[in-house]
Amino acid sequence: MSPVGSPSSIRLRYEDGTIRIEAPETGAEALLKDATLATVELEFDPRSDTLRTEAVHYTPLRAALARRYESVQDGVLATANGLPEGLASEYELRSYQRTALERWFETDRWEGLSFADGGPSHPAPAGVLELPTGSGKTVIAIEAIERLAVPTLVVVPTIDLLEQWATELEAEFDVPVGRFGGGEQRLEALTVSTYDSAYLKADAVGDRFGFVVFDEVHHLGGEGYRQIARLLAAPARLGLTATFERPDDAHEVIEELVGPVVHRLSPDDLAGEHLAPYDVKRRKIELTERERENYERHQGTFTDYLARSNIRMQSGSDYQELVKRSGSDPAAREALLARQRAREIMLGAEGKIEALAEVLETHRGERTIVFTAYNDLAYEVGERFLIPVITHQTGTAERREILERFRDGTYSRVVTSNVLDEGVDVPDASVAVVLSGSGSEREFTQRLGRILRPKDDGGRAILYELVAAETSEESIADRRR
Repeated sequence: MSPVGSPSSIRLRYEDGTIRIEAPETGAEALLKDATLATVELEFDPRSDTLRTEAVHYTPLRAALARRYESVQDGVLATANGLPEGLASEYELRSYQRTALERWFETDRWEGLSFADGGPSHPAPAGVLELPTGSGKTVIAIEAIERLAVPTLVVVPTIDLLEQWATELEAEFDVPVGRFGGGEQRLEALTVSTYDSAYLKADAVGDRFGFVVFDEVHHLGGEGYRQIARLLAAPARLGLTATFERPDDAHEVIEELVGPVVHRLSPDDLAGEHLAPYDVKRRKIELTERERENYERHQGTFTDYLARSNIRMQSGSDYQELVKRSGSDPAAREALLARQRAREIMLGAEGKIEALAEVLETHRGERTIVFTAYNDLAYEVGERFLIPVITHQTGTAERREILERFRDGTYSRVVTSNVLDEGVDVPDASVAVVLSGSGSEREFTQRLGRILRPKDDGGRAILYELVAAETSEESIADRRR
């Protein structure tokens, strides 16, 4: 090694979401010229003669310094209080869970490095595990926490998941668990936070955790939420999701912040042994004569405008262009309204209610979830079949009561508009009915996952898609599959 200045001349500190690099004996500007650090995004601050980088770059920075300098005064994670010794979970991983965890640990970015002066001494793996809903991703994360035994932040999208994670961690490890969200702002060595709260607090607590778990990590692709990962110094990073790729390609940003997908399994990979075997049945529903006439008229208005305007509707930006034009172009506004009316007709076709009645009769007594795209349709189904309804308008207490009664068998059916797609602990069900939905593969995978937990009797799960025939819903259903 041929360090700049003396071996102890470099100091690292965490400061408001950044890593501050000081080289008091040689000056930070001289350090900036060191080719060893060329791969790290550094900025020179002439006022303080220091270098800075976002906290997310702590790992590559520390690795580069370790290869070049004999000793570094590393105070980045100095305020992180450790976990009690002997942390142990009672979970026994299944073979596929163990494989997924090992694949993640194999990404260790500290491997082969030694830090003689207060640097990290634990592994620093980073990457995403894409596993089906119901496959036990939480269990894998708990095992990772046990093995790393460093202060850990778990970031989740909803209050319901915050409570589920906190309760699970408290039960498994018998330690206090902090909460950021749901009216609490309490920091512990194990802390669970919503994405919203983590966005607000990351710069203040970014040096408190050596490990961060991003549950439903696809949410991290949101423009604001990305800052959470950038402001945390945590070397070990684990993303969990059933559907990693995003239609806006923001998963590429997530790969930069958390790591790439290091292990991936589909529902088909686990069905029959670790998840319930399943069938998907698509039923084409004929529109009534009146529905067909109205659908064709509104759809014609919409497609005629697209042809005149050279808008192809092949991406979200095409739709945004149409919305933009509707503000000043009456014809564009008419086309937009016609599209909406055509969608309402096909998604809420009368024949779907009749087909749903047949499905419910066929599976009488089986736990069944009916998914819709709109609240109005959910309430219509609830009123017609006397089924409890869960929408975004349903209060937290009422939603929990409905799900608990669904769990204990008091209710055998629920109907929902998107709310149960993710972020909620839904009791085991064996039948799902997609009455209406989007073309999102993620949405379809999440809905399928709600019925894939293994059944006590070894039975098969089944998902029905009710699709309006000879309408654009057919292509929507094709896209999500």
